[in-house]
Amino acid sequence: MTIDEELTHLESQLRRLKIEYEVYFSNPTKKPPTDIEWKVLSLLRKFSDGGKLTFSQRFRYNEMAQRYAIYSDLWRKKGRIREEGYRRPQDALLSVQGVRPVEGNQPEHHPVYGLGQAGAAAATAVAPTPKPQERPFAVQCSDPTAERDQVEKLYVALTEAKKKSGESVAGNLDSFASFVQKKTAQIRQENNCMAVEYTVEMQNGQVKLKARAKV
Repeated sequence: MTIDEELTHLESQLRRLKIEYEVYFSNPTKKPPTDIEWKVLSLLRKFSDGGKLTFSQRFRYNEMAQRYAIYSDLWRKKGRIREEGYRRPQDALLSVQGVRPVEGNQPEHHPVYGLGQAGAAAATAVAPTPKPQERPFAVQCSDPTAERDQVEKLYVALTEAKKKSGESVAGNLDSFASFVQKKTAQIRQENNCMAVEYTVEMQNGQVKLKARAKV
């Protein structure tokens, strides 16, 4: 089986795993699909170093790995709710069948389960806890030619962020690498610094690539 075929198989197994978990959480008598999840994790670990992958294959793998991470976090939270019951009104939004609210009054200092811990005061709050702001993706470069992997990570993060925001992606990896190389040399010369930090940030609904001197 080729790498592309294995990645296609991984994608198929990931879809199947998502469906099986949906069935599991909608039916209190079902067992978790641990066998399918083991297969997915085995394939994810197999290609985790990315050494045998082309850029397009690595991009495809990263997308699936990120998707699994999001799913896994959600399943973990739903599993905790299923075992311990709803701790907050907003926990019910995860729609785990066969679960009842915990009886009695909960002390304000009780740990908050389900959608993540957000402090004791949030345990009795009716309004959903604000989602913490995600940190911008960041990498450092001192010699982009020798740090091709860093440039690729930055390119992938930038293109994925643009796609999520509905922006068009201009240029390919080679043109982007050339830009980073020139920009790094310019900033290092102007600021007499060892490296340049690049960040992918969201500002006013638009994706921004920022570069600053790093001493």
